[in-house]
Amino acid sequence: MKKQIGIQLPRQANPEAVAIRYSLELEALAPIADIIEVSADTPEEFAQGVRGMDAIITSWGFRIDADLINQLEQCVVIGVGSVGVDMVDIEAATAAGIVVTNVPDVFIEEVADHAMMLLLASARRMKAMDRMSATDQWWSGRPLLNHIPRMMGQTLGLFAYGNVARCTARRAKAFGMHVIAYDPYVSELVISQDGVEPVSFDELLTRADNEETHHSFSAVEFAQMKNTAIIVNTARGPIIDEQALIQALQSDAIAGAGLDVLEQEPPALDNPLLSMENVLISPHVASATTRMRPETRRRVGREVALVLRGRWPMSCVNPTVLPKVDLERWQPYPMNRGPNR
Repeated sequence: MKKQIGIQLPRQANPEAVAIRYSLELEALAPIADIIEVSADTPEEFAQGVRGMDAIITSWGFRIDADLINQLEQCVVIGVGSVGVDMVDIEAATAAGIVVTNVPDVFIEEVADHAMMLLLASARRMKAMDRMSATDQWWSGRPLLNHIPRMMGQTLGLFAYGNVARCTARRAKAFGMHVIAYDPYVSELVISQDGVEPVSFDELLTRADNEETHHSFSAVEFAQMKNTAIIVNTARGPIIDEQALIQALQSDAIAGAGLDVLEQEPPALDNPLLSMENVLISPHVASATTRMRPETRRRVGREVALVLRGRWPMSCVNPTVLPKVDLERWQPYPMNRGPNR
């Protein structure tokens, strides 16, 4: 008998032709599971709809919180179609013995491209350049840029040295930038072998001209940065204390910001960041290309299929959980293929 996988029905979607709509997920899942759409207007309705499912696939919609997880009767895996897993209560899933998977490496190159674009466009004041070009201020651009240093020789500071940071570092080095990185969870040898200088957090703040961030930055951190620094965030909005960022920009404590993510999305239209000429904002699109959605969906299908077959997934968010399967039939990957490898 096939397993059943619950997936939230997109708004205004045609409820027919499930096999067509989820053909990419079913490339891996079709032999072992059926996808069941769950149409719900409230979290309670969604919880009722997925109560008896063997798995759940999600990337949007109602959050899979502790209340919902506690109602699941036989779910063994929750497949998340994104890098972030904010829509799932990981602690509750772990306590329930449910494996949570994500897709941490499908669109890394795209995000690194976008981070570099925000960095270059912010450094070259493209928001102001575009406005000047369109408002009869053609001759005003050069006087402004005459006070801006060239990219070659500048220092890019990376907070955390994960996949996106590594790809961004390669791009920055091609522009002649010196790259430094702080990550207490990555060996200095790993960082340095890429031609990146490992540094302490304080060194990162005081030496970097530009920052690609993956952690919380607030008033204390902004005060330590150069007043010529530009901060770039393509990870998660709450990484940066937005009010502290606004104050730092208004007081010229730092020079600018390039943001693909914000604390509130979409932002309130009166958010000061939207009207600042030294701030460039894109609407959480760093990963968006023609490849992103199809490959993400395929990856989710493969991860969920692995767990349903009693195998260990490639990208497990809570690796302390073993799949709820008959351990005599469990077929794990070789030990050197641990989660997130």
